[in-house]
Amino acid sequence: MIRVRPTIAVNDYSVNSTLSYQDLVDGMIELIIDKAKSYAFKVDDIDNAQADINIVNETTMDAAEQMKIAIDKQVLAAVYADATAAIASTQVTKLNVLDWIVDAGTALDENNVPDSGRFIVLPPWICGTIKKSDLQDASISGDGTSILRNGRVGQIDRFTVYSSNNVALNTGTYECIAGQKEAITFASQFVKTETIRLQDTFGDAIRGLNVFGFKVVQADALVHMPATK
Repeated sequence: MIRVRPTIAVNDYSVNSTLSYQDLVDGMIELIIDKAKSYAFKVDDIDNAQADINIVNETTMDAAEQMKIAIDKQVLAAVYADATAAIASTQVTKLNVLDWIVDAGTALDENNVPDSGRFIVLPPWICGTIKKSDLQDASISGDGTSILRNGRVGQIDRFTVYSSNNVALNTGTYECIAGQKEAITFASQFVKTETIRLQDTFGDAIRGLNVFGFKVVQADALVHMPATK
């Protein structure tokens, strides 16, 4: 269960008037951990002995990285559909990319979403387009070094910009999202990572299981930003 911050009513007040106190009601949202992903591979004793790296450790590290990518793809492929705020599908270019981002910020402003904790998730090609835009000029971004020189997108119109190659792509449309940190809740846990000695050969099997769940809990704090090249 996830505890939700209560909303407080603001009332008019006049001198010597009697206050009416609002009872706080703890809002709770149920997050179901109903998704799971696994990996499993085997390492032959001969390969392990002859490798010039710790093949088990290196392969396990790669498995964990691939697990993060797989989960990221699943989350980004689902949450945009629950956003109640949206801007029109846009063919993004270096001439309009900043206006497109500002429009997403405006959509959140119109829903009274706080400025703090805002984020935007964009595919690498849009982040590259931003670097080709007017923000390559350091004086426009207010930074001492332009983003074209330091390679960091950073913040634009109160958004912390994240580049992800896992943004959902549907028939040429990239399903980008922008929002505030309270919009989505997510929980994940590796419940098991284990090594098993194989019975029918000389080698070990390594396997891992990750369970997770996610949910859009404040749909008005999430903006769907479909984009095309």
